[in-house]
Amino acid sequence: MSELLHVSSSPHIRSKATTSNIMLLVLIALLPATCFGIYLNGPYAAAIIAVSMIAAVGTEYLYEKLMHKKITVTDGSAAVTGLLLALNLPVSVPIWIPLIGSVFAILIVKQLFGGLGQNFMNPALAARCFLLISFASHMNDFSTNSWSANKIVDTVSGATPLAELKAGGTPLLTSMFAGTIKGTIGETSAAALLLGGIFLVVMKIIDLRIPLTYIGTFTVFYILFGGHGLDPYYIGAELCGGGLMLGAWFMATDYVTRPITRKGQYVYGIILGLLTGLFRIFGMSAEGVSYAIIFSNLLVPIIERCTRPSGFGINPQKGGKQA
Repeated sequence: MSELLHVSSSPHIRSKATTSNIMLLVLIALLPATCFGIYLNGPYAAAIIAVSMIAAVGTEYLYEKLMHKKITVTDGSAAVTGLLLALNLPVSVPIWIPLIGSVFAILIVKQLFGGLGQNFMNPALAARCFLLISFASHMNDFSTNSWSANKIVDTVSGATPLAELKAGGTPLLTSMFAGTIKGTIGETSAAALLLGGIFLVVMKIIDLRIPLTYIGTFTVFYILFGGHGLDPYYIGAELCGGGLMLGAWFMATDYVTRPITRKGQYVYGIILGLLTGLFRIFGMSAEGVSYAIIFSNLLVPIIERCTRPSGFGINPQKGGKQA
């Protein structure tokens, strides 16, 4: 009987896609933003990216080796975490910042909770928030590194476009879309991030439910409470500025920390848009994407419980009894 009956845990729907294939496609999708960030900021940006990725992969390997667990670094998830963290860092940070951040992301947020698939929040964003709290002066310094500077950003003021916008300024929208502005290494070019997001959609790694719901909800919220109404210039500047595009296409869509139900993904996107709008418009900081995604990650179990579809033949209006 044991040879005929095979029992396995969910999910029971099988796919030819593997974790390593998915992570490889995500890395490819991040190439436009990564390459542009290096072009814009010089070789020091490449050094930050390299240190962050090596530290992430190395931390995962050492932990699994010491704990006598299966080595999983070949699945590419640690490399993606390291790259996403690096793209969320200013180019002016000292080289030990991505090192500490990657160790925190992999060891504390990922491995200590059971490894890939068990982490309760996005490791890269959790590390960024940890660094923002612990090393605020470094993480909020958007001055160009002295020995890596590419003079393409010298025409922009010292503040990021979002900070300038919040202070009543009018940053150049075309520069924000193209990416010739100050900001973190990977968030400046909305065009490069959109290109990567479209690639992920075409390759069927993600769908449009979360990104469009997130961006749409934020847009409506900004129109209602941003103080500029339907002004397309300010709406476009808010959409292109900061980490909204990076977060919407690459981190809010993380398989592990997003809801698995369709209705839940719409609810998740709405909450993301509302929180980002609240933080940006009414908060002290001009940004808010990282904390919005982290808080929404924590709500995912509740979202899934409330949006779980009823079983076949079950009528939820009758207290879960059969129809």
